[in-house]
Amino acid sequence: MRDALRVLFVAGIVSTFFTGVCAQMPGAYTTSYFGYDDCIILENETVRAVLTEHGGRILEYSLKGNNAIYLDPAQEGWIYEPGEQTVDPTGGRLDIGPEATIPPHPDLWFGRWTGHITGPRAARLVSVEDEATGVQLIRDFALDEHSSHLRVTQTIKNISDSEKHWAHWSRTFGTGGGIVFIPISTESRFPDHYIMYGPGPVMNFRPDDPNIRIRDGFIEVLNTPERPKLGMDSMVGWFAYAEKNDLLWVKRYPTYPDRPYKEMAGLTISIWYYKDQMTELEPIGPRENIAPGKSASFTEDWWLLPYEFPGDNKVDLDALELLVETQAR
Repeated sequence: MRDALRVLFVAGIVSTFFTGVCAQMPGAYTTSYFGYDDCIILENETVRAVLTEHGGRILEYSLKGNNAIYLDPAQEGWIYEPGEQTVDPTGGRLDIGPEATIPPHPDLWFGRWTGHITGPRAARLVSVEDEATGVQLIRDFALDEHSSHLRVTQTIKNISDSEKHWAHWSRTFGTGGGIVFIPISTESRFPDHYIMYGPGPVMNFRPDDPNIRIRDGFIEVLNTPERPKLGMDSMVGWFAYAEKNDLLWVKRYPTYPDRPYKEMAGLTISIWYYKDQMTELEPIGPRENIAPGKSASFTEDWWLLPYEFPGDNKVDLDALELLVETQAR
């Protein structure tokens, strides 16, 4: 009897220990946020990332309390119910594509994910197994101990019995009215290094928009373009977004010049610039050939840097590039 009690006592200690590890680690804990219970917080002294299981999104990515991510206040606490009217959720979204040919997948886009803390300033969100696409998505987040560097990795796991050919598609919303900076590739297929979508299904490869400027090796989206959706094929592997709240959001990601990209225009980046409300910052991955039971992953590395917003649109692009190369590595 005494041995049995000892076993139960030790098992209880072990169970409590591992439950605590899962529930809280240095710089990682759960709390309520934006109307959602059990959000996961990853933070260091100056930076915080807030994750929600609802849609597997990032609700906050902030430097000294200054959030770079756009959230619609009207969506606070909104929960997806199958069969009911949906909204287009705001926040730091991720997805898979290609946009025009992938089947609808509301359980991945809107649905409830499972989240847990995986280590100091690290967490994982896991989707349901989605029959429509034949995959399950896993999103891993890791915040640096000292800097604003947030590593975001999405893994596509094939749960079907046939090969799948989806691609990573980032769809994060920054706050509106900022300036997008994209270093251009000399080998671009587009005469002006970008295309503009619309009207309708048209993809205009000769747009003429006063709010989009090609200068000193960069595309600059300075303000609301004639049509909101833009596409680029740059292989440089980073772009930046200057927000009006004096933040520079830098995204780095791998590019693969020798692999096919499945968006219709072979895009590596899309920007959706909607008035002064929000700007969608979209690195796009190459086509993945995922055999049954196998997985493919794509990683984005994010930084937030203090950056005084240039209200006159006059930016020293050499200085901006130097800032990114020295502070966002």
